[in-house]
Amino acid sequence: MNQYNSKFRERSEIFASYIIDNGATVRQAAQFFGISKSTVHKDLVCKLKYINPSLYSQVKKVLDKNKAERHLRGGEATKRKYKKE
Repeated sequence: MNQYNSKFRERSEIFASYIIDNGATVRQAAQFFGISKSTVHKDLVCKLKYINPSLYSQVKKVLDKNKAERHLRGGEATKRKYKKE
């Protein structure tokens, strides 16, 4: 836990809170904060686990739910795409 400075701790907790409060995806969080998906994902999955395990378990539930539903969102996007044409 000491290896992560306060900047990373705070940032990881802010990302996690946003995702939990909004049920957001990593992509939506990255867009909201104006950073890359990789940064959000790395902060949440790799760092938050050690920084704040209880917050990590909450955000993990949302991320797992989003992962389970992503094929549905992809299908809807394809449906909208072909409906326009």
